[in-house]
Amino acid sequence: MFFPYFNVNYMIFMIPAFILMLLTSWYVKAAYTKWSQVPARSRQTGLEAARRLINSGGLYDVKIEGVSGKMSDHYDPRTKTLRLSQSVAQSASVASLAIAAHELGHAIQDKEDYLPLRFRGALVPMVNIGSTMGWIFIMIGLLLNWMNLAWIGVVAFSAGAFFALVTIPVELNASARAKKLLADSGLIVGRDEQRGVNHVLNAAALTYVAALVTAVLQVLYFISLLTGRRR
Repeated sequence: MFFPYFNVNYMIFMIPAFILMLLTSWYVKAAYTKWSQVPARSRQTGLEAARRLINSGGLYDVKIEGVSGKMSDHYDPRTKTLRLSQSVAQSASVASLAIAAHELGHAIQDKEDYLPLRFRGALVPMVNIGSTMGWIFIMIGLLLNWMNLAWIGVVAFSAGAFFALVTIPVELNASARAKKLLADSGLIVGRDEQRGVNHVLNAAALTYVAALVTAVLQVLYFISLLTGRRR
């Protein structure tokens, strides 16, 4: 039976990814929980730090809005908007400063026309189409034994893995910018606070690595499925 959720081979491919995602999620939550309880010596909340960094970085066209949910903070380059969750905006913890600075790292990338960020943004429409149509093409191709269509579906579905790969350097660069912003501005002082920032941002980076591994394993599963049908 080829439908992946009822295929033993699918589980063989994806169980490592599921385990990695669970471990990564636990590690991110543990890092955030630990350092969200450690107040920064600067006593600046995530919102106050964001405003300070926006002014010092000349990001005058960037506006700040609230966003619901936990760890839902992000920067939207389409509207030049930094969206901070309540737990980050109102907390003066090391974790809050790290997250706010990371998202402003993306704002600086946007201001500087950072090529990998632009490239990732250009991929979004293709990824949205590929992730939907690729799955459909694969299923139809296998049902009707139209293998060429199924392979087209695999190629389209692979866009998600490519997007995950492109995302990693963008996020790592934003984190590097965040660490420099916090150090240069004096919002983070001392090795202990810098260690906390590193812990939070490095943990977050692992989520993108886990997403890449998951996407690659999905593609490999479909390739194995199609090559198996060919034999």
